[in-house]
Amino acid sequence: MKKILTVFMLIAAATLLFAKDGNKTSTQKFAFESVDLDGNKITSDIYSNNKITMINIWGTFCGPCIREMPDLAKLSEENKSKGVEIIGIPIDIIDDWGRVNPSLKTEALMIIDTTGVQYKNVVPTIPMFQTMLRGIQAVPATFFIDKNGKQIGSVYFGSRSQKDWQKIIDKLLESQK
Repeated sequence: MKKILTVFMLIAAATLLFAKDGNKTSTQKFAFESVDLDGNKITSDIYSNNKITMINIWGTFCGPCIREMPDLAKLSEENKSKGVEIIGIPIDIIDDWGRVNPSLKTEALMIIDTTGVQYKNVVPTIPMFQTMLRGIQAVPATFFIDKNGKQIGSVYFGSRSQKDWQKIIDKLLESQK
């Protein structure tokens, strides 16, 4: 297991080293149906309630992911009134067959609690990996969805400060007017 994790981290580091944030806006709608970590049903209908939805993909093993979560929690609270919602997806809590790993789910819940996160965190599903999470090879990875379920702006790899995320959010909100 340690060897697999080391190989994964090397691949992730190489991906981050050579990855650039793209400027493409997708025409594909990112529909999904899942549950949050508390077991409540959640679907892509939530997009229509917001001007933009920030999707943050993270892992329980990822230090930078965990370190940026308090900033994301603050962003979530400060931007609700602007029509922005943040959704977290702890990518490593399911296995290759889509089954939730109870110990990793518990770890994700502990991380969420200790970082002060109040925004929704969604259990990833196999269909999500085939659509909205396709091509995500490193975490943290973040992208934005408009009220129609389409990706807007870039996919951002790596963590950012609260100030940097706020600039990106403000720019995307302006583009949605």
